[in-house]
Amino acid sequence: MTDMGLVVVGAAGRMGQALIRAIAATPGARLAAAIERKGASEIGRDAGELAGLGPIGVTIADDPLPAFAKADGVLDFTAPAATVEFAGYAAQARIVHVIGTTGLGPEHEAGIAAAARHATIVKSGNMSLGVNLLAVLVEQAAKALGPEDFDIEILEMHHRHKVDAPSGTALLLGEAAAKGRAIGLADNSVRVRDGHTGPRPEGSIGFATLRGGSVAGDHSVLFAGPGERITLSHVAEDRAIFARGAVKAALWARGRKAGLYSMRDVLGLDAA
Repeated sequence: MTDMGLVVVGAAGRMGQALIRAIAATPGARLAAAIERKGASEIGRDAGELAGLGPIGVTIADDPLPAFAKADGVLDFTAPAATVEFAGYAAQARIVHVIGTTGLGPEHEAGIAAAARHATIVKSGNMSLGVNLLAVLVEQAAKALGPEDFDIEILEMHHRHKVDAPSGTALLLGEAAAKGRAIGLADNSVRVRDGHTGPRPEGSIGFATLRGGSVAGDHSVLFAGPGERITLSHVAEDRAIFARGAVKAALWARGRKAGLYSMRDVLGLDAA
């Protein structure tokens, strides 16, 4: 089988550059195209040179349609509205779409689900092996440690430039905890505490968000019971782990039928 041709959208950003480097380092994958928004100053530059690899002969462009038409897949860590647009293009081209974009609302999720009728989409709030394994452990712990005795709090910290909160990873972990408790996260999450809040509602899942510096991503899930606490944590030291996971997801999805998949599918992780 020939190498999988991948398009990187948002190619000039920090994550885009990490994706370009990950593709170059992964056997079986090649950079087919690099796309940036119209008017970006990086248009016309060599994508490899921008990513610190040296010239590779792929020039950053601003039109995704011809790029998608000749590619096998697209790697997308952009913004919600752009991701829905790219999902539509991937559906038209019948190619793989790997989505690491966070901050998606219900309307974005609906657009992605519609595109998944024709595109093979892998979507996750976090593409790393460690975080997805952590989610399985959180689900198991939430199932074993009942709400009558153990409260669940999710703490996350990211760099100062991150624009959405809680992070996609924190929400992924919250969904895992809610699944373990057989409850819906939307109806049982506490995102903000301020003023006279009263006692903590039994069974709620709390989120705390920190922002600052250059932190790639720290996440902890605390199970606080009477006289004891259990903490499950993951520390991301380099965003390259997310890029490697995204390329792995694309290679896994190649040739699979259209549909919406997760990193649990890619990694074969299922809660016991």
